[in-house]
Amino acid sequence: MAVYTEISDDDLTAFVADYGIGEVLSCKGIAEGVENSNFLLITEQNSFILTLYEKRVDPKDLPFFLGLTQHLSERGVPCPTPVHSKNGEVLRELSGRPAALVTFLNGMWPKRIQNHHCAGLGQAMAHLHVQGADFELSRPNALSVSSWRPLLDACEGRGEEIQPGITAELSAELDVLEANWPTDLPAGVIHADLFPDNVFFRGENLSGLIDFYFACNDQYAFDLAICLNAWCFERHGDFNATKARKMLRAYRKVRALSDAEMQALPLLARGAAMRFLLTRMYDWLNTPDNAFVTPKDPLEYLKKLRFHQAVSGPGAYGLDYNL
Repeated sequence: MAVYTEISDDDLTAFVADYGIGEVLSCKGIAEGVENSNFLLITEQNSFILTLYEKRVDPKDLPFFLGLTQHLSERGVPCPTPVHSKNGEVLRELSGRPAALVTFLNGMWPKRIQNHHCAGLGQAMAHLHVQGADFELSRPNALSVSSWRPLLDACEGRGEEIQPGITAELSAELDVLEANWPTDLPAGVIHADLFPDNVFFRGENLSGLIDFYFACNDQYAFDLAICLNAWCFERHGDFNATKARKMLRAYRKVRALSDAEMQALPLLARGAAMRFLLTRMYDWLNTPDNAFVTPKDPLEYLKKLRFHQAVSGPGAYGLDYNL
């Protein structure tokens, strides 16, 4: 359950009164999500998401996250819009935590990913990249290639508790990624965490993108590489090239991909697999047994990494330049 901070009735009533959105009818904790405390707030006027930002989120980053979603929403990207208090504030304090209220998006995330989900995601991701290009604030990607070896080192060789030999294997892979990581691809604001549970659909239509708390400035194609990993592998581990083609075809209808971006996709996909493998491995080894959140299996991404290592070019994914 992703509710780490409880809210008293009196504190909630006082907090909501400053928004002019009517009486609170209900406020229920949301189990999904791992970084913050989230609540579904229903008032006389509408439904909202109330978020209390926990210690893993740097308060200095919050103006970027909230400003970005405001910027994108105004440009037609379906994402939560921060609600302003009567004084014009979007970031306040509740129960000793930074807190914000955002609009509620209708829809459900896909438990079983179909081709149309991948196409909808590709189109929305490209729209996000295009519309975020003139966002004035910036935030470096704290989980890009320069952070991966420190993450591995922080595991202190305990990766062997997960699988024998994994530390040496990942260290060798980091040698390759660090030596070959591209730095001159088109870049701007990316979401960096567009996993299925952060993308809502109503029927076959995408209705919302949520959870922008890893959003940052990085190469656009890295966002695509993250999504190839998150959306285009079947549950038994095989890569589904049809889903990848659907995603990239829809993306390219909104934003063109350069030849350099296409050629870099296999290496970027290796890097994306490494990023999530290492954060999962760190959490697996360091999450207390009595924690609210169950850590995710890092070996899922070791299998994906090994797949990408065997890829020689975009054609091996079933991709070509005539998508």
